[in-house]
Amino acid sequence: MSAIEIRRVTNKRELEAFIQLHYDLYRGNKYDAPNLYSDELHTLSPFAKNRNSAFDFCEAEYFMAYRDGKLVGRVAGIINHRYNTQWERSCVRFGWLDFVDDEEVLRALLTAVENWGREKGMKEIIGPLGFTDMDPEGMLTKGFEELGTMATAYNFPYYPQHMEKMEGYEKDNDYVEFKVFVPKEGMPEKMRRVAELCMQRYNLHVPQLKRSQVFGPEQYGQKVLELVNKTFSHLYGYSQMTQAQIDEYVHQYFKFFDMDMLCVIEDWNLPDHPVIGVGITIPSLSKALQKCHNGRLWPFGWWHLVRALKFHKTDIVDLLLVGILPEYRSKGANALLFYHLIPIYQKYGFKWGETHVEMETNDKVQSQWAYFDHEQHKRRRCYKKAL
Repeated sequence: MSAIEIRRVTNKRELEAFIQLHYDLYRGNKYDAPNLYSDELHTLSPFAKNRNSAFDFCEAEYFMAYRDGKLVGRVAGIINHRYNTQWERSCVRFGWLDFVDDEEVLRALLTAVENWGREKGMKEIIGPLGFTDMDPEGMLTKGFEELGTMATAYNFPYYPQHMEKMEGYEKDNDYVEFKVFVPKEGMPEKMRRVAELCMQRYNLHVPQLKRSQVFGPEQYGQKVLELVNKTFSHLYGYSQMTQAQIDEYVHQYFKFFDMDMLCVIEDWNLPDHPVIGVGITIPSLSKALQKCHNGRLWPFGWWHLVRALKFHKTDIVDLLLVGILPEYRSKGANALLFYHLIPIYQKYGFKWGETHVEMETNDKVQSQWAYFDHEQHKRRRCYKKAL
């Protein structure tokens, strides 16, 4: 068998080939929910006019593996200096990992990132991770026959099988994901009691937001992401969003949200009614993304996304983000979020929700699903190795 050649991505054309590999490798797979090509290009290109604001504090190199002139694997090496400073680590991350079923291809790709990390003075390699917590995290190790989500990355079963054979790599963190079933009617009685008591006793309120309030003087988009910074600050892999990132995410994503499915909680006992909790949920785009050929919106991909976003043509709701300030969790604020959202899910005909990744040790977050029928159906792993 011929040797594997590793090439660095040095221009836009090579970056396009790097991105295209995922669509080629997973073409026709019924579980993978590929990202839009334009989103991938924006995230990964450091030279774009409106580049990913994570490049303000990250640097990256992209590597592609070739055998006999054919592209057989890819990986991104990323150094998030903001994260390294915050957590006092010297880490190079690996992400956007894809490869054919060949242990040697994986080894060559990881070695390329390791060597680059050493050149940069890094002491360990961790991943799969992206630039920030807003990118997909972890390698799927359970749930290979479950539909993927927009916010996560699907991979074939052979990925972790080969990963376990890589010398020096060990578990750094595991994530779990849950399928949470929407009640067919009404809502769990215990959740209802807790939510109503929460409103009465602590004067917490859920405003009905208008889109103009997200971008206008009220700046709810800003408030929501500031809250995310506060509630996620202690989580594995998280680095605080900069103001540039907050502005980018508000502009890039909030204009597509259904305001009925964006729930915020305010404390009316305090001046200016600060936001103390948020639930960002959207109709699942997984099936729609599968119908976007090579991740493109044209000629017909845009219509499938519109059907899911505007007309809710899906049985699944994605629970993208739930954040509650620590001092309000014991007061029942989590129950209040779903007290508001469950009737909307029932109105739209959703049958179950897909949670985002949750650290396996985060019992407080996982306990909120106890109100509902639920099952833990996916697991992901991040690995580490000393350099």
